Amino acid sequence: MAGSKLTKKEKTDASKYLFLFFISLFYVMNANKIKKQVRCWVILFIIALALSGITAIPLKGELAYLMNQKEFFTEAMNGWIERVYTGITETDAAYPFIAYGTDWLAFAHVVIALLFIGVLKDPVKNKWIIDWAIMCCILILPVAFIFGPIRDIPMFHILLDCSFGIVGIIPLMIVKNKIRLLETISGNNPD
Repeated sequence: MAGSKLTKKEKTDASKYLFLFFISLFYVMNANKIKKQVRCWVILFIIALALSGITAIPLKGELAYLMNQKEFFTEAMNGWIERVYTGITETDAAYPFIAYGTDWLAFAHVVIALLFIGVLKDPVKNKWIIDWAIMCCILILPVAFIFGPIRDIPMFHILLDCSFGIVGIIPLMIVKNKIRLLETISGNNPD
C-alpha cells in the first residue's frame, strides 16, 4: 500500500472531510469570537446596572454636589434638585430609617446584576435572562409615565428615568442577536 494511489472516490471523500474540518474550525473560532463579544457586552451591562444602583446610597452627598453645580442646569432643573435635596435632608434629619429603602434599592440592583453571571457562564442556556431584562427595560416606560405624575415628578426627570430603559435595551438587543448566532452555529436554534 506504500506506493498505491488513492482512487477518485477516496480523494473526493478526503476532500469532503477536509472541507468539513475547516468549516467546523471556522464555526468554533467564530463561536468563540461571538462568546467573547457577548461577555464584553454583559460585563458592561453588569457594571452599569450595579453602579446605577449603588449611586442610590449616597444621595444626600450627590445632591449636595449638584447644588454647587447650578450653572450647568436650567432653572427648572435647579429648582427640582433643590426640592429633592431639601426633601432628602429634612427626611434624613427627622427619619433617617427612610434612607434604608434606597439602601435596599441599591442592593436590588447589585443582586439583579449578579443574575447576568448566568449569561456569562452559558449564553444560550441562559438567554431567558436577556429576554427578561429586555422586558424590564420596556416596563420602565409605563412605570415612569404612570407613577411619575402621581409622585409629582417633573417631565424632564421622567424622561431621564425612561432613558435608562431605552439605553439599557441597546446592549441587551446586541447580546440577544449574538446568542441567536451562537444557537445557529451550534445547530441548537429552537426558533
